[in-house]
Amino acid sequence: MFTIVTMLAQTAPAGGAKEGASPNFMFFGLILMMGVFFFVMMRGNRSQRKKKEAMLSAVKKNDRVMTIGGVIGTIIAVKENEVVLKVDEASNTKMTFIRRAVQQVIAEDDDLSLANREQR
Repeated sequence: MFTIVTMLAQTAPAGGAKEGASPNFMFFGLILMMGVFFFVMMRGNRSQRKKKEAMLSAVKKNDRVMTIGGVIGTIIAVKENEVVLKVDEASNTKMTFIRRAVQQVIAEDDDLSLANREQR
């Protein structure tokens, strides 16, 4: 039986035909997949960057915002590259941040839903 398995392993395909895909085709497919992946990733980053730039250019006085560090405050002054936030009403504490440090603008309905969740 061992000799039959050995003879079958040594036989070549009929007509000298190759089995499987050629290495050039596999390399081209890999490059194509990497190109598509790169395109999808860059497109997603570009759209996120555009949304953040639009949000940063639209911030104005009296907007309630959260910074990338988690500081929540109300904008009291907007300069070219800086925003001044009032973070505490009782002690009138103000902090200055670069404009890019603003992560999101908090809408009024977001505050209400957060307060409702805390009461539950």
